[in-house]
Amino acid sequence: MSDYIITVNSTVDTTREWLAERGVPYIPLKYTIDGRTYSDMEGLSSKEFFDKLREGKMSTTSQINPDEAREALEPYLKEGKDILHLSFSSGLSGTCNSMKIAAEELQEEYPERKIIVIDTLCACLGEALLLYYVLKQKENGATIEEAAKWAEENKLHICHDVTVDDLNHLHRGGRVSKTSAVLGTMVQIKPIIIMDDNGCLKVVGKERGRKKSLNKIVDMAAKQAEGYENEIIMITHGDCPEDAEYVAKRVQEKMGIQNIYINNIGTVIGGHTGPGVVAVFCMGDKREVKL
Repeated sequence: MSDYIITVNSTVDTTREWLAERGVPYIPLKYTIDGRTYSDMEGLSSKEFFDKLREGKMSTTSQINPDEAREALEPYLKEGKDILHLSFSSGLSGTCNSMKIAAEELQEEYPERKIIVIDTLCACLGEALLLYYVLKQKENGATIEEAAKWAEENKLHICHDVTVDDLNHLHRGGRVSKTSAVLGTMVQIKPIIIMDDNGCLKVVGKERGRKKSLNKIVDMAAKQAEGYENEIIMITHGDCPEDAEYVAKRVQEKMGIQNIYINNIGTVIGGHTGPGVVAVFCMGDKREVKL
């Protein structure tokens, strides 16, 4: 059995150290703010980035192109390794398509190697949660085909429950419609968002007040997770650590899960959500639930 490596995009939104400890290389997307372009995970700190957004600066992002994807993947093929790439959702970026184009080109040049690209239909720590479980498959001896099959069969069981301070950032980035964005302008009305089965963001409700919105995303995760054994829950936030800690405490109380990973949302995805975003990620039955 050939050795294989699992690669991801920077939109997994873990720390670089978390990925390095697990031997997972990442391929960064880029963002431009205040006249300068940076690589995701390698540019501004989360605090610096969100402070610029609060000052009214706009951030624009660019997907990985096929040449960048090829440049990132080819060294592992030269080392004699096969590649399983878990890509950022095609519903939010053209990055996945670029990864697939590069993989097809490289497959022709390295016919003895295997290159599999999975459209995770996930984002942020949803990608990281899928990665967490795929790594466990690999650790337990799964072949690249078996690990890829597990990812395909389980990716829609990665639930994303999100609340933002408003929807204006998502609307400006083209991630939600103008109609949905109206919610974001209403005083104290906090939108509730999920990732749907097409890997796109979907506004599914609203709560009056921040605390209620934070409680709601935990309630949704608890409902989704019924019947699933979650080893870990992941929580992201847009420079609002106190809110993330509150959500973590609610997860422990309501779901009985102590193993919780919390990290700042990355600068690429954070540029679209804006400061104040909080999200819970878990394994569950269906991404959309009725409460």
